[in-house]
Parts: sequence; C-alpha cells; structure tokens
Amino acid sequence: MTYDLGWVLNVTYAWLKAGHIIFVIFWVAGLFMLPRFYVYHQESAPGSEEEKRWIERERKLRTIIITPSMALVWILGLSLAYVTDAWHQGWFMAKFALVFALSGYHGWMVSYGKKLAAGGERISGRSLRMMNEIPGIAVMLIVVLVVVRPF
Repeated sequence: MTYDLGWVLNVTYAWLKAGHIIFVIFWVAGLFMLPRFYVYHQESAPGSEEEKRWIERERKLRTIIITPSMALVWILGLSLAYVTDAWHQGWFMAKFALVFALSGYHGWMVSYGKKLAAGGERISGRSLRMMNEIPGIAVMLIVVLVVVRPF
C-alpha cells in the first residue's frame, strides 16, 4: 500500500495541530491557576497544614500538568513550523517571540513557587493577581496572530 506524500503531510499536520492546541489549553489553564495558588498559599499560616497542602498542590500542578504541557507545546509547535515552513512568515516569528516570553514567565513562576515553598521572600498578592493576566494577554495576541495573520 502506498501513500501520496501530500496526504501523509496533511494527516500529519492535522494531528500535530490538534495535539498542539490541546497542550496549549492545558499549559495556559495551568498558568492561570498557578498565581492564584500562590496567593492562597501566601494567605495561609506559615508552617500550617494548609500551607503544606498548597505547597503540594503547586508542586503537582507544575510537575504533572504545566511543565510537561509546555514541553509538548514546544515539540508539537516546532514540528508544525517545520511541516509548514513557517519560519519565513512574519506572524509566525511574532508568535514565536510571544511563546518564548510566555515560557520565560512559566520559568519565573516555577522558580517563585519553589522559593515560596522554601519560605523565601514573598511578593504581594496584588502583584501575583496582576501577573495572573499575563497568560491571557499573551493568548489573545497569539490567537490574533495565528488566525488573522496580520503580517
């Protein structure tokens, strides 16, 4: 049985795109939750059972959902870029830059959570609530770039 190369690329593209979208949803949902978890964590009494539960919830969110999802977003996204030869398109390069920045935000949030769990210096709940808007703004810009392709 032989397959037309165009058919194989179309099927591959569809599966890569579906996987990419699925893991973007998981990653961004987790990025929306994580700062809120940190706010609730900071509001709990230091050394309390409640604080210990928040530390464990944060760890699980980071290690089971957010970080693996981000890795799959990158793997599938770069595969899509390869299959579609998107590297020469302006909208893609802008999207790439935003995803890179969102990955940096992810890294900072993970780092902050580890410091918070170790009893390190805390930032204000207000600041965390404001940072909670970063993934939403990034997603809005990325969706516009992918759907509208303004350049």
